[in-house]
Amino acid sequence: MKQQDMSIWGHLEELRRRLFVVLAFFIVALIIGFFISSPLITLLQQTPEAKDLPMNAFKMTDPLRIFMTFTFAIGLVLIFPVVLYQLWAFVKPGLHEKEQKATLAYIPIAFVLFLVGVAFAYFVLFPFILSFMSTMAERLNITEQYGINEYFDFLFQLILPFGALFQLPVVVMFLTRIGLLTPDFLRTIRKYAYFVLLVIAGFITPPDLFSHLMVTVPLLLLYEFSIWLSKLTYRKYKLTEDVADKKQSD
Repeated sequence: MKQQDMSIWGHLEELRRRLFVVLAFFIVALIIGFFISSPLITLLQQTPEAKDLPMNAFKMTDPLRIFMTFTFAIGLVLIFPVVLYQLWAFVKPGLHEKEQKATLAYIPIAFVLFLVGVAFAYFVLFPFILSFMSTMAERLNITEQYGINEYFDFLFQLILPFGALFQLPVVVMFLTRIGLLTPDFLRTIRKYAYFVLLVIAGFITPPDLFSHLMVTVPLLLLYEFSIWLSKLTYRKYKLTEDVADKKQSD
């Protein structure tokens, strides 16, 4: 019992140390974001999507709020690979040697998928939604007058969740690799997963059918792609387990 308590305290100490590492890197990432935020905000205001939109600050604190939001968001993006590595390092002792190498390779894949999700949301979904809303305003004879706070809040509301949702294949592969998920289980819960993805798409898009479909369809395809990846990963997992069992029996 005492040994078990020491083992638990050892895990907690290891977790505390890795959280401290993440916090230290996050502070550095915030400093970098502090210097990048201003030119990035200026750059985004010059894009075709934003240049023709009249953006205003309706509160005195809006410019500061936008600046701090960008700083924090840049810090999160920069710290993302570090968080993944620390998570991998924490579970590493419980993995086989081949699993350690395989799951370590998921880190750059996850970061690339995050950037792909953000890029898809910004370059495909965001312009379409802005165009749709502007067309609707013209039909209703409404003069558009946007606050810079609302504009960038909507931008972050769309692209950051989409970047996170694009992690689904990597999460599925990782959980399958360590034996917590199977492709059969993913198929069993498919209809519930579809419902959850529909709800998520409804939260991050305006209440119109076309925008909702443009978000929902890629998410459903992403889930089916995750099932296929889980099937491939599960074969490798079973092969690794069989090899390990054979070595123990010998």
